[in-house]
Amino acid sequence: MKTETDPSLDPHRWRGLFVILLGQFCALLDVSITNVALPSIGRSLGAGSSELQWVVSGYVLAFALVPVIGGRLGDTRGRRRMFFIGLTGFVFASAAVGLSPVPLVMIVARVVQGFFGGLLGPQVSGYIQNSFAKSERGRAFGMLGAVVGVGTALGPVVGGVLIGIGGPDFGWRLVFFVNVPIGAVALLLAARWVKRDLPAVDPKSTKLDAPGAVLLGVGLLLVLFPLVEFDQFHSGWLFLLLIPGAAFLAAFIRRERELSVPGGSPLLDVRLFRVPTFTTGVAFAVVFFCSNTGIPLLLSLYYQQGLGFSALDSGLGISAFAIGFVLGSQVSGRLITRLGRPLVLTAVSLFFAATLAIGVTVHAAQSVTNPADLILRLAIPLFILGVGGGSIVTPNQTLTLMDVDPRMGGAAGGVLQTGQRVGSSIGQTVLGTLFFASVAQVGASQQIGRPATNHLAFTNALDLGLTGSLVFSGAALILGLIDLRRKRESPAATRRGALSPEKRPAR
Repeated sequence: MKTETDPSLDPHRWRGLFVILLGQFCALLDVSITNVALPSIGRSLGAGSSELQWVVSGYVLAFALVPVIGGRLGDTRGRRRMFFIGLTGFVFASAAVGLSPVPLVMIVARVVQGFFGGLLGPQVSGYIQNSFAKSERGRAFGMLGAVVGVGTALGPVVGGVLIGIGGPDFGWRLVFFVNVPIGAVALLLAARWVKRDLPAVDPKSTKLDAPGAVLLGVGLLLVLFPLVEFDQFHSGWLFLLLIPGAAFLAAFIRRERELSVPGGSPLLDVRLFRVPTFTTGVAFAVVFFCSNTGIPLLLSLYYQQGLGFSALDSGLGISAFAIGFVLGSQVSGRLITRLGRPLVLTAVSLFFAATLAIGVTVHAAQSVTNPADLILRLAIPLFILGVGGGSIVTPNQTLTLMDVDPRMGGAAGGVLQTGQRVGSSIGQTVLGTLFFASVAQVGASQQIGRPATNHLAFTNALDLGLTGSLVFSGAALILGLIDLRRKRESPAATRRGALSPEKRPAR
């Protein structure tokens, strides 16, 4: 096992990590930053509501479909190579989005942008697994967790600033053009600091399972489409797609099980799921992300539709969450190897309590509509919520991948990120539906600076959404407690579940 002083470790690994995280930051930022730009895009390009929905959902769907395939390609073709391909494609697609003359061109470019952006994430987790000693990975995943928090939470703030600088007609284009210089710098630095990694040399192990990729892609699309598009169609019939989606995913697992043998070339080695820490970590991620990513969405809806906040004020209103997330990621990343799963359970309890505190604070200040006043009142509970969230996401990534063979780090990271995306989609759909159902007959704010006529109804809608979030975070806490009890009752069985050298696939 490698140690921090092992001479085989790349001396530039921390610089290399910074570079690939810079690319990942751009991809994550584009998940949330676009929401702020939609009104300007609609006016500038004459796009209708369905076209604007596809500007967002086209990226999200493509971004979520790629990680498992991208992780396998990184494991077998080289993570450095796949990072370069992913970031180069992302930069060119970003420029194409910014130059789009009509909505159709923009939607196509956004789908392409999402595909290339989805390639980047698995390379990050694979790079950490392969380039760092086990004792360093908590800190490295802490940096990744900070990027996830900042990239997701600061999107509305950055978008609001760029639109303010460029104006309503050009500002939305700056939202996408900003990726070009950042991506170009990351590519130049990556050429210098990211070490070339050698993929597997066995030709059979480098063959991509194309039929498996099709089964996985179609299955995930059928599962994610109703979750992502429910706000557009408002039809429960969409969820019938989950039936064929589950069938495609079952066929995918059956095929991968047949290929997960010596000499086989599976897209996803199902022996990964024999590792208890990996299986539990993925399940925990799905449940927790249902709660985690929905709260910023609820607050954004409450701020803008209920209280008439501007997009910039709305972004600033959740900035305390982003700051707390960064701090929680960094501190927990350094503690996770010593404290283990109990640290995650403590953080979930903190997250649960902070969610309650947000609801209490909003109710106590339901007559307050001044942005600065309300933002200050919510700063502390949102900061605590961020600390709790950062102290969950980062340690769970570390624990989930802890016993995985580093040579399978990309594929394992792809599965984990797919689980996170599925959880995020479920959470945003469920919590958003609870919010909108509560204000279905209530008029939203029609002017910046002027609250809705019945803004108290939006306070009740926020309460209902936060209640849904508590259900998800409570379920995550129960799942974590069950896992902790299982480990304490059968530690030997847990250790035997890890992929030992004889169980690991050959190079």
